[in-house]
Amino acid sequence: MGDRGRRVLGADIAIYSVCAVFAVATALWSEFYGYRVWGNFASVAYLFGAAHAVWLLIRPTGVGWFRSRWLPVGAVAGLGMIVPLAILVFRRLTGTDWLITPWSWAAQPEVWVIERSARLLFSTGTPYVDIDTLGRAAEVNDYTPYGPIMAVFGIPRQLFGGALTDARIMFAITTVVTIGLALKLLAWPKVPLRAAHLAVVSPLTALTFAVAGPDLAIIGLIVLSGALAARRRTFWCAVVLAVVVSMKLSALPAVVVIVFYVVTTRASRVELVRFFTAIAAVVAVLNIPVLIVHPGAFVEHVIKFPAGLGRITSPAASPLPGHLIASIGPVGHVLALVLLGLTALALTVWLFVTPPATGSDAMAKAAIGLGAAILMVPASRYGYLVYPLVLWGAAMTFAVAERAASRPATSQDPALGPKVGEAR
Repeated sequence: MGDRGRRVLGADIAIYSVCAVFAVATALWSEFYGYRVWGNFASVAYLFGAAHAVWLLIRPTGVGWFRSRWLPVGAVAGLGMIVPLAILVFRRLTGTDWLITPWSWAAQPEVWVIERSARLLFSTGTPYVDIDTLGRAAEVNDYTPYGPIMAVFGIPRQLFGGALTDARIMFAITTVVTIGLALKLLAWPKVPLRAAHLAVVSPLTALTFAVAGPDLAIIGLIVLSGALAARRRTFWCAVVLAVVVSMKLSALPAVVVIVFYVVTTRASRVELVRFFTAIAAVVAVLNIPVLIVHPGAFVEHVIKFPAGLGRITSPAASPLPGHLIASIGPVGHVLALVLLGLTALALTVWLFVTPPATGSDAMAKAAIGLGAAILMVPASRYGYLVYPLVLWGAAMTFAVAERAASRPATSQDPALGPKVGEAR
């Protein structure tokens, strides 16, 4: 084994060891029951990954499937994601989620809030609680800071009930299907292991998969929209982007990046008109009915609450720059919003000056844009950093597909946008 091989395995050991420390700490000290369950299983998977890399380093020769560096990735996916999800889904049948007792939650609040939004959609025509008619002070779990389309994930539980209709299962299926479709569109590129570390092995992904999940479904749709744009499926890219916007407005920076990618790599004006018309039409269809029923509730839940301007403030309070500035007081909150606006302006100018020319470039810029927004928004969580991590992993995978498409044997394939070889 050469120096490079030893460095690679050393990095593997470091990655799995850091993840294991996080998982063990979560298992021991988290206030959330679901987090502790995840930590117990994930810590075993991560420790196995570290031990496996040490074994490969000590015994550098040999053959067989057990020597594959992908084996620990599978262990994390199985033992650190699927197993805790299954346990928590069935544990949730105890009916303790709605209690203000985090040590008993088998699902995080966003899961049952989204399922409630489906029930409200059927009964009132809007997925949002009318804060004015509560007859008591509003609480954080009265809010649904998502777009109307997020209620779709709660419909199976509303219609059929039972453990297998848990919204997390719907999120997981959506994530797997959208990523699978994206890889198919990219002609099944060989995913770099480091991309898998970012997108799958990361505790931000594995933990979210087991206890919540809506952000992973949104990320899957963002990646799919990038693959559709790269394959010139402009209309369907527009439809997916409209769905993303109608799920969570905080994903808007990634949507803007992909819009720039489509605009700057398409020469046909007719195609662009069709693209923007499709986005506008789908957004209107998905949002206007709810706005008609109760526009005030939409504004309160989807716009004011995430911005910290609602009746109560969001509990998202990780000590990131935007939150630290906002915590100074009213002036600090205004300053944080101004800085967030300036960040958005700077990213927009950056996109005008250096628009994304390839799918990998679009994914990388989407990761940077969302990462900057997460750092600067007044109410944020460390967990939201799953967006830039997974999208950066997607950028690495898109780059592999682009290199394959630019080879002479496949140079006639319109693979990943116009003139991929020249763009790189």
